[in-house]
Amino acid sequence: MLKAAVVGGVIFLCLLLLLGVLGGRGAGSAYADSCGDRGQPGADLPGSSTGQTPGGNFREKQIGNAKIIDAAAREQGLSGRATLIALMTALQESTLINLKYGHLDSIGLFQQRPSQGWGTREQIMNPAYSSRMFFYGADSGSPRGLTDIQGWETMAPGVAAQAVQASAYPTLYAGQEDAAREIAQEAQISLSRPGDGQSTDGGEQPATDDPGLEPGNCYDEGTPGAPGAPGGAFHDGTAGWPQQVRNPRSTADAIAWARREADTGGKDWYRLCLAFVAKTYGWSFSGVQYAIDHYHKMPPEMRNDADRNPPPGALMYWDTGQRAGHVAIYLGGGEIASNDIVQPGYIDVVPASDIETKWGAKYLGWAPPYFPKGG
Repeated sequence: MLKAAVVGGVIFLCLLLLLGVLGGRGAGSAYADSCGDRGQPGADLPGSSTGQTPGGNFREKQIGNAKIIDAAAREQGLSGRATLIALMTALQESTLINLKYGHLDSIGLFQQRPSQGWGTREQIMNPAYSSRMFFYGADSGSPRGLTDIQGWETMAPGVAAQAVQASAYPTLYAGQEDAAREIAQEAQISLSRPGDGQSTDGGEQPATDDPGLEPGNCYDEGTPGAPGAPGGAFHDGTAGWPQQVRNPRSTADAIAWARREADTGGKDWYRLCLAFVAKTYGWSFSGVQYAIDHYHKMPPEMRNDADRNPPPGALMYWDTGQRAGHVAIYLGGGEIASNDIVQPGYIDVVPASDIETKWGAKYLGWAPPYFPKGG
């Protein structure tokens, strides 16, 4: 069953951690809830496929869904480790939000598919039902739940999650462990709780799917060409915009607006990279759901693949390893205005190379600020 972490989801990626969204703003390193410092900025929040309006009670919904998942685990005496695995899975698949959409017919917290036997659409959209299906599977044994997986209690959590989900992107679940633990703490869920007839699983110690990597580092910094390898510097280009690029706000005004948002704005931009750049140019919405799609839907002549000389005002795109990807506005002088790079939810002005060096993302290229479906 192919999975896409929608907004947590999966093919390309954009931003991730959550605790800072509710915490105070302050100096700090890149903060993400996937792969240590590898981030997912801007797997835009659930909502309109075009609007992506910032704000809302996103964290409260996550905590509420976490409690429902934990209640389903406790129904039949499963350990806190089972809850941890489920939280990691739901964070990756849906950002722990009960989504009404997804890849193909995938929906809900775990992006389960009606066509694959997980239940009807109405059933899967019930978080308690979908949580029970994740833990216990169908009565027929197909599809399998976590408890149908032999040895799940001793597997690395990310490996156990993949055994249930059968995702095309099996390594991404492990990167959600820190975020899952923080949400559990906020929801007052004990992840060290033993299951019925079990001893404590020592669940408070993070695990990694790959014993060859340090905990919190799910990509190999030392392998040439591996994710996370830092790129070179960015320099100002001089290319102009094609005639069809028309925005409510001029390039100069857009750059000034982005800088003001970085200086005085609030924590409204968690996972909203595409919404941010659209707003920067005066649009209420971008017209496209994911940053990565926005780049690939650009006319071919507008895409400047791997070019490290974007003109000020250009939109720069990265493959972050998840469905959404990331986009930021280039301010000139090698700097971008980006959400979530210093503190989740905020805009900060940082070197453009930070997306590579701090998140381990792959730079795709730049394009003019073209929003043909913006509004």
